[in-house]
Amino acid sequence: MTMIHAYCIIFFFQLLSLTGAPESSIVGGKVSKPHSRPYMASLQFRENHSCGGFLIREDFVLTAAHCKSDSQAMTVVLGAHDIRKKEKSQQRIQVAKYHQHPKFTGEYDYDIMLLQLKKNATLNRYVKAIQLPKKDGKIPANINCTVAGWGQTEPGPGKPASKVLKETTEKMQFIFECKKIWQKYFNSDHMICTQFTRKKGGVCQGDSGGPLICNSKPLGITAFTLADDCNNPKYPHVFTKINFFLPWIKKVMMG
Repeated sequence: MTMIHAYCIIFFFQLLSLTGAPESSIVGGKVSKPHSRPYMASLQFRENHSCGGFLIREDFVLTAAHCKSDSQAMTVVLGAHDIRKKEKSQQRIQVAKYHQHPKFTGEYDYDIMLLQLKKNATLNRYVKAIQLPKKDGKIPANINCTVAGWGQTEPGPGKPASKVLKETTEKMQFIFECKKIWQKYFNSDHMICTQFTRKKGGVCQGDSGGPLICNSKPLGITAFTLADDCNNPKYPHVFTKINFFLPWIKKVMMG
């Protein structure tokens, strides 16, 4: 039932796909204004983009737990717009420690990880940390949120990735709708989901670990979509709910 690809686990009889994949952006959407999202991180193995993440302190990046590789060291690239170029704004920092949530099993729940950097990022106009929400509050449905990443620009296996950061909007979906469609794979305590249209698009393979930004705060971490058709609006995109994990995040960052 479970097939493992490099950094991408496909399950749910190959229906459900964790959206981290090597060399694999946002479908639809638009190119982000360069460096308008200075918290965005490209997580790379051997200089190839695999997942997204976001800087929450000068020494910590938040991402999805399934983005970790057991066989390769990860480099965090900050201050990037075009990840195929060696831009002067970029900072490349190795990961000192991977803090996967202790209850993450390799599948879909507890899909959250903190990356402790080997050295502090230099904060400037290109690299800035984004503040997390202060407390676990109710997240209203139907609000527009933004997603961004360097993942696939078309749904389907082997489709091209974006070399520049792209973004689009997705709308927060009602929890009961998420549960109805994803059933046992959706944990309403730990997850939120979004509705989107084929035209506007949204997250796809390679966007895992990036933030779902609502009212200027990151409320979710890109987790999974429908495998082979991330742009099928019948299947909401699912995100790890940051609010629920605030105590764990705080504990890890306090050391």
